[in-house]
Amino acid sequence: MTEAPVLELRGITKRFPGVLANDDIHFDLRRGEVHALLGENGAGKSTLMNILYGLYRPDAGQILLNGSPVEIDSPRAAIDHGIGMVHQHFMLIPVMTVAENIVLAAEPTVGGVFLDTAAARSRVEQLADRFSFAIDPDARVENISVGQQQRVEILKALYRRADILILDEPTAVLTPQESQELFAILQELRKEGMSIIFISHKLNEVLEIADRITVLRRGRRIDTLAASGATETELARLMVGREVLLEVEKAPASPGEVLLEAEGLRVLDDRGLEAVRGLSLAIRAGEILGVAGVDGNGQSELIDALSGLRKTVAGRVRLLGRDVTDASADERLERGLGHIPEDRQRRGLVLDFTIAENVVLHDYDKPPFARAGWTFPRQMTERARALIEEFDVRGGGPETLARSLSGGNQQKVILAREVAREPSVLLAAQPTRGLDVGAIEFIHRRLVRERDAGRAILLVSFELDEILSLADRIVVLYEGRIVGEYGPNVSEHELGIAMTGGRAA
Repeated sequence: MTEAPVLELRGITKRFPGVLANDDIHFDLRRGEVHALLGENGAGKSTLMNILYGLYRPDAGQILLNGSPVEIDSPRAAIDHGIGMVHQHFMLIPVMTVAENIVLAAEPTVGGVFLDTAAARSRVEQLADRFSFAIDPDARVENISVGQQQRVEILKALYRRADILILDEPTAVLTPQESQELFAILQELRKEGMSIIFISHKLNEVLEIADRITVLRRGRRIDTLAASGATETELARLMVGREVLLEVEKAPASPGEVLLEAEGLRVLDDRGLEAVRGLSLAIRAGEILGVAGVDGNGQSELIDALSGLRKTVAGRVRLLGRDVTDASADERLERGLGHIPEDRQRRGLVLDFTIAENVVLHDYDKPPFARAGWTFPRQMTERARALIEEFDVRGGGPETLARSLSGGNQQKVILAREVAREPSVLLAAQPTRGLDVGAIEFIHRRLVRERDAGRAILLVSFELDEILSLADRIVVLYEGRIVGEYGPNVSEHELGIAMTGGRAA
């Protein structure tokens, strides 16, 4: 790894109305290194990378490639300069083959008109062999795993001769085994001289794969340090500006009576296909039951069925001993169910409502917020002000619109609303998705506090660290079925095998 940088960002500044997203940021990347970019939500990471990839224009500053200033005003210009980006949400066409996706917009042709399918397939095979990618060029993208889809995205960048690769949260939807396979691929790319910018919120992964780490906080570069010798505690402190409790402190659970039970549940997805297949589970008071699994194995449909947002085609649901299979979502809320939805903006909040209006969404027509058809905004405001303080919601007051809050603070508003109603059962679906370490710490501690207060909590998360830290029991969901139940001391390796339908030897 040479010392001369292949990429320099000098004094990058970007302003949006009312927000200084990047404030005089300096960043450099050397040949053959993995340089990780860390920061809280809203720290400026995405803005900085969008500038590098030509999606935004900086208000001030320079981009230099191999010492020479360049202007990157579009993704096409970035690609032409050898910069590739793999987005967190893949940009692939499911019905097309691997080879067709990789050569799209840069296809080999016959006579300059017709796609040369054989040449496309051959070039993809050669590229995959060179970098030891196990991938079938003829497979349709919709039929391959998430880990393989990510390889397709990386091959797309390599096909376009990228020598700088930006990876945005690359392990967010991968199993532990797939993450390790990705890291092996990145090491091969480093040996070939490729330079990689690795954006992640998983501190342990950053320390494993990165050579250097740059931390952003509130739009400014706080520090750049070598990964060797750095610790998770140190990185968390740099990101948040204070000490962060990374380990979840909790006493052993003392489970009580069954509060939520599903028996023989069968649920269809939006396409009419069976997503949950004869599933049965029970959650007791005073415990957190974790549901682990790769995205797309029936988790969303399960939560929808338990919360009353989706009809079941077979099976029963009992809440506090009462059959609620045919009850509406509102009726289940009234009977003691709380729900933190996986999509906070689509199902958790009304973005154009204020915080005060959002925290009383379930109870706006009941005392003390309403009586005899009259609503009382003052009581709504007082409730919101108390919850803002209790749940450390930052970025506004009771009259602030929900859409103006950061993702972490939007999530805190939802948590505040659901917990304040004192439900007996709390469904928590992806409660910390996309949040920074400070917000994650707060939400984890609050979930444990609710468990200790005797609530039954169902935690669905794609983050194995989160499942292992919080859950008192763990079930693994694969293709709509529970394929194993484990205690809290199970290894990531064993869970990862079960998540792909296998069993530990």
